[in-house]
Amino acid sequence: MTRFLLLLRVALRAIARNKMRSALTVLGIIIGVAAVIAMIAIGEGASSMVQAQIASLGDNVINIFPGSSIGPGGRHGGAGTSSSLDEEDAAAIAQSVRSIRKVTPVVMTGAQIVYGNQNWSTSILGGGTDYLEIRRWGLTAGANFTESSVRGNAKVCLVGQTIVDNLFAGESPVGATIRIKKMPFTIIGVLEKKGQNTWGRDQDDVIVMPYTTAMKKVSGTTRISMILASANSMAEIPRATEELTQLLRSRHRLAPGAEDDFTIRTQQDIADIAGSTSRVMRILLAAIASVSLLVGGIGIMNIMLVSVTERTREIGVRMAVGAKGWQVLVQFLSESVVLASMGGVLGILLGITAARLVGKFARWPVLIAPEAAALAFLFAAAIGIFFGYWPARKASRLDPIEALRYE
Repeated sequence: MTRFLLLLRVALRAIARNKMRSALTVLGIIIGVAAVIAMIAIGEGASSMVQAQIASLGDNVINIFPGSSIGPGGRHGGAGTSSSLDEEDAAAIAQSVRSIRKVTPVVMTGAQIVYGNQNWSTSILGGGTDYLEIRRWGLTAGANFTESSVRGNAKVCLVGQTIVDNLFAGESPVGATIRIKKMPFTIIGVLEKKGQNTWGRDQDDVIVMPYTTAMKKVSGTTRISMILASANSMAEIPRATEELTQLLRSRHRLAPGAEDDFTIRTQQDIADIAGSTSRVMRILLAAIASVSLLVGGIGIMNIMLVSVTERTREIGVRMAVGAKGWQVLVQFLSESVVLASMGGVLGILLGITAARLVGKFARWPVLIAPEAAALAFLFAAAIGIFFGYWPARKASRLDPIEALRYE
């Protein structure tokens, strides 16, 4: 312990002789470690946010879109671009697929809504009475529409928080009448806040109404946009997907070998895509941080070589009074490790500060893991050992007589 403290004191004294040079030397280490810390904090925060957004999509959700995504010879019927699904498909799924707990047709369109002398352009979502349960979407006021509202194309709707904030500031919207395409709609409920989805879209800027109303009163179409289903459990999603595929192929009378005229996407598919994107970003940022650390390590090697040259006579004197080669090696290696470790500590502080600033100004969640800080510090110390070994070895192999003669 005493010997370690002595080595540390000698190393700090040597570093203190050239403060500015030492500071510039560790700059690369500081930037590299800060980049690693900030990258991990922002990446973990983004990952947690994406997971929360995927969870907000619903309960074991399976999306069934009309049209195929890719077929023989290339892309020719992108998901959602054709009209191969109908209400009867949704009814057949509810009746035949036992691994599916809830199912609803969905109609998606957009419209301008008018309330008093204000107007707002928003998305219209038409669904069945199970739509909110599948999406795990609660109400803060009012009530959901009923089966009789769906069968009777009732002009009732639920509004998202964004619409409430923009059209009903300080006023309860439940019971109010808005106009959509010059038709009066009664607001019967207010949706809970959902936030942005995985594609950055505001999920609260929406009106939900019976899908029959959306088809016949708003969009004027006779086809549905998609089918939304909820599997009994996460484990049953693969089986539900297989059963859905078989049922829809049978209903659509697709010949064996023919491509599907529908596309099924599960929450796991969306999570895989988001995870893949996140991994690519992490690899890219890690590469940038690695370059900074490499440059910092080369800087340490360079400055240690200069230090060995400047202190050649000092090394000669130490060896002349009995210092062994390995003791000289440990001394110079200690200096490079201390230098890199100081850069590591400053880099950790800078990285935490940068991550928090990004989180504050970009409103982006950041998660700073103590394990990441410890790993970054150890990595910086390892850089000190790796890049400091050669100069230290060179110092330890100096001939004492030649070193004493060095001018």
